[in-house]
Amino acid sequence: MTDARLRRGRGSLAVSFFVQGVTFALLVTRIPAIQDRYGISDGLLPAFLAAVPILAGVASVVTEKVVARVGPAVVLRWAQPFVLLALLAVGMGDALWQAALALGLFGLAVGALDASMNMLGVSLQREYGRSIMLGFHASYSFGGIAGASLAWAGAHWHLSLFVSYLPVVAVLLPVAFVGSRWYVAGGAGPVAEEAGESKGSGVAFKLLLPLCLVMSFAYIGDSTVSNWSAKYLQDVLGSSEELATVPYNAYMVTTLLGRAVGDFGVRRFGAGTVVRAGAVLAALGFACVAVAPGAWAGIAGFTVLGLGLSVIVPQTFAAAGRLFPGASDAAVARLNVFNYVGFLVGSPLVGALGDAWSYRGAMLVPMVLVLVTVVYATSFGSREARYGGGHERPRTVDVG
Repeated sequence: MTDARLRRGRGSLAVSFFVQGVTFALLVTRIPAIQDRYGISDGLLPAFLAAVPILAGVASVVTEKVVARVGPAVVLRWAQPFVLLALLAVGMGDALWQAALALGLFGLAVGALDASMNMLGVSLQREYGRSIMLGFHASYSFGGIAGASLAWAGAHWHLSLFVSYLPVVAVLLPVAFVGSRWYVAGGAGPVAEEAGESKGSGVAFKLLLPLCLVMSFAYIGDSTVSNWSAKYLQDVLGSSEELATVPYNAYMVTTLLGRAVGDFGVRRFGAGTVVRAGAVLAALGFACVAVAPGAWAGIAGFTVLGLGLSVIVPQTFAAAGRLFPGASDAAVARLNVFNYVGFLVGSPLVGALGDAWSYRGAMLVPMVLVLVTVVYATSFGSREARYGGGHERPRTVDVG
């Protein structure tokens, strides 16, 4: 495989991550508009929102079986246009059943897309022989910032959902489809020859479980920021409504920055060290938020959170690929399910604790959970572990 082909494959996959970041941000940041368009009640809205990650988790499991036959590149090539068209469908209807159908299709397509994208990222990283996964997720974060900005423009100019979504889909759909021509699915390479007990198609869930927990804890933290940062700043820290929009934007920017430089840290210090540092930094961010005396101190805490959490998810996918080099696609598909588990658990957990206890106290729960990641950091490999040379199998923590 030529270096030029690898570079094209890396560039095309980065575009896919960017497109997905734009698409997902356009959906989640316009939820109030979606609710108004379809007349979804406050009581029914959580069921609609929960259906998306549940169906995405189901699709991620199914994707494991599909890629065994056609490969992740084929799945991604067709899943991404389907996600874009499902987004457009969300903005087209006016009946409740149409909203349910469009969001359901969006969830199914997103599950297949997330799994196949990260499968390709893991295999391409193996071919490169060095850490590049954080760069892909930086593209996703950049897309999220772009999508949120486009959503703000649509809301500011009072554009309908369909009018907001149509030009974006019209541009991104051909870009994603043409770019898919250069996807590269790396082979198992020499790592698989040293895989020992993980050689072949088997994935031992006991070995994968620590990474599944880390993935869930990271997304509990992420969903806490995305769902509760504005309410926390306004209701607990007494900020204005305008200032309350700042924490999530700051979080997104620092997530992008952390991922943009994170691969260099992994190459220099090793994945385990970077993940430990990220977990400690994220826990520090939650602690700052919990004790913040005012709005700007809270914003600083959410900003630190972005830097800490930014490195954990990409490295968790990469660690799964190293742990099961002969079955990385299956490992990534199963691990991806816990992305949605964390998303489903995080928001209602913090909300329930905030109502029953206090929102300051509720922030301590994701703080403790993300700090537990330090215990499982040995599952990410030591500093001596490399991505193409002396292939050290990551050590695992026995969870019983």
